[in-house]
Amino acid sequence: MSSPSVIPNDRLDRDFYIVLEDFSSGAAFRETDEGIDYTTLIADPLRGEYARILRVVAFNPAEGWSRDASEDIARELERRVASEVRELSDGLQDFIEDHLGRKIGVQLPLPLQI
Repeated sequence: MSSPSVIPNDRLDRDFYIVLEDFSSGAAFRETDEGIDYTTLIADPLRGEYARILRVVAFNPAEGWSRDASEDIARELERRVASEVRELSDGLQDFIEDHLGRKIGVQLPLPLQI
């Protein structure tokens, strides 16, 4: 006989996100509230809830898929930082730059007009 699921089946048909964070003792997935959604996932790092994000994994149990959503999350975080003119922690900047493959917030010099 199998044991019952800890998450009711009617709540499984939506996207879930988990964050892999680098702690001093090693990497671990952060315990998250069942209610974490995309909006919360974007807001939490901007509020300093995570020190050093390594990856973000998205999954939907009802649809049977999971994927690395790190690049999508990094792109949205970069957009929010730019539009709201926010300061970034070193850890958050590292996450964004690692997953976008380029530096962010670097002002390119304009050519001199002679």
